[in-house]
Amino acid sequence: MKYFGEGLSEKQKELSGIIRKKERSGEAGISFVRNGVKSKRKKRLAVWCILLCLLIFLTAMGIGVGTKKIKLNRFFSKMYQVHGVDVSHYQGTIDWPVLSESGIRFAFIKATEGSGHVDENFAENWENVKETGLYAGAYHFFSFDSPAETQADLFIATVPKEEGRLAPVVDIEFYGDKASNRPDPDSVREQLSILLGRMEAHYGVKPVIYTTMRMYDSYIKGHYEEYPLWIRNTYYTPDFGMKGKWTFWQYSDTEKRSGYSGQEAFIDMNVFKGSEEDLKEFLQKE
Repeated sequence: MKYFGEGLSEKQKELSGIIRKKERSGEAGISFVRNGVKSKRKKRLAVWCILLCLLIFLTAMGIGVGTKKIKLNRFFSKMYQVHGVDVSHYQGTIDWPVLSESGIRFAFIKATEGSGHVDENFAENWENVKETGLYAGAYHFFSFDSPAETQADLFIATVPKEEGRLAPVVDIEFYGDKASNRPDPDSVREQLSILLGRMEAHYGVKPVIYTTMRMYDSYIKGHYEEYPLWIRNTYYTPDFGMKGKWTFWQYSDTEKRSGYSGQEAFIDMNVFKGSEEDLKEFLQKE
């Protein structure tokens, strides 16, 4: 093969060498730039892939939590020592000794609703829970459609005052069309205050207010801070947003336990924020 510098003068060879070096340098620069562009493209593609995977994961988690297929509250509830249930006629006949062995230490039993309804299984549940070592109390479902005085009369006539029973509970939440046709907050608080006052005067202990997050934000928040709060949140811990403001937490309405056989397959699960010794502070005294 013919040598590149053959027939050239020394100066021409020197000049040719310089030109070749510059060409090589230029080629190397272009190659470096091209490689840099490719590298940036790869990095951007990797970032987009990560973001897409994260979006898919978060969407799946949101759907799972929203449909209660993924139960994050099971994890959060394990942070608390004292667990319990709340029941009504929907759980049917309850074998209290069996249910009491399912890792619970307290139970709230539905007694009354409004001014005229007594839960059909209350008397049986109230008596049979005594066969266990559970701390038990009764709750009343508050009605926006009847006076607090007659609601208090019904509850007091139905639920005996007994030493060692847990404080009574007022369950206040939307029902029927009340979420879209909301009662006046001042009127609701006026009636609720009457009911709470009657219960406290009769049973000698401050009643517990059970409510949902939506009801809490609209009617309870900023009021009744002297009363123990039992909050329902079956999606995430109430410590996100209201840390230190609750005493009981209903963390699930889709749990199953042994010891009951009613039309409802599930049972509500709750935790108490404190020790078993702390729970005793909520017991009725003689």
